[in-house]
Amino acid sequence: MIIHSATFVKSSETLKQCPASVLAEFGFIGRSNVGKSSLINMLTGWSRLAKISVNPGKTRTINHFLINEKWHLVDLPGYGYAKVPIRLREKWEHNTREYIMKRDNLVCLFVLLDSRLKPQRSDISFMEYLGINQVPFVRVFTKSDKVGPDALKDSVNRYNAEMLKKWESLPVTFITSSKNKEGRDKILSFIQENLNKLSNRV
Repeated sequence: MIIHSATFVKSSETLKQCPASVLAEFGFIGRSNVGKSSLINMLTGWSRLAKISVNPGKTRTINHFLINEKWHLVDLPGYGYAKVPIRLREKWEHNTREYIMKRDNLVCLFVLLDSRLKPQRSDISFMEYLGINQVPFVRVFTKSDKVGPDALKDSVNRYNAEMLKKWESLPVTFITSSKNKEGRDKILSFIQENLNKLSNRV
């Protein structure tokens, strides 16, 4: 897939405020400071499409971007640690989960995992939540350029081992680096394949 255009559409606090659209949507979500904004900018080729911050919890709304006039990339608030009051963080998580569970045109969630860290309880729990509720998702390991090949392999294997304690099989997995654009073509090809499947159903 070649990205010809990427346009910010709207920021929404709740599902009801989201754009009235039937276009396919692909959501991106992960723990705070996992590198989500950098990944989105790398995928689209627009360096300032998603705002990047060194402070966790920057994304506080459901942000829609129109890609190639054909589908929406949706930047979702992160979960886990953020320097905000608990009540506010719970509000974000409630609104995000409502979007995930009730947005009919959500095709797939890209769950971002920091390849530098051991399996995080919040990540494992969130993926279990998606599995129980049959929400399609894939794993995206970020910041692969910040670890060596052996450490990266070990990180993925640890997540695999932890998930296989409860899962019969593992989700599709991508390895990415916003710095060197690793994983870009594979993720965009995956999105294109899903768009093709949807168009064939019409």
